[in-house]
Amino acid sequence: MESVVAFSALAAGIMIGLGALGAGVGIGILGSKFLEGAARQPELVPMLQARMFLMLGLTDAVPIIAIAFAALLMFANPFLGQVG
Repeated sequence: MESVVAFSALAAGIMIGLGALGAGVGIGILGSKFLEGAARQPELVPMLQARMFLMLGLTDAVPIIAIAFAALLMFANPFLGQVG
């Protein structure tokens, strides 16, 4: 039973870490492409900015979902009932 709790904690840490890493890289690329597009065509900045914020919100959804699954594993672990 201790190994299930240990592996659940490890899985939760990996989920949060990789979700945050992926979102950080994605948001960095998104921001750099927005700045490139704004520099090339300044008249399109309002449209590009609205789309950038939409994609930023969708990109941030991934680590939030990972945090929810990690909280499920840490506080209401469904695998503990199968040990025995």
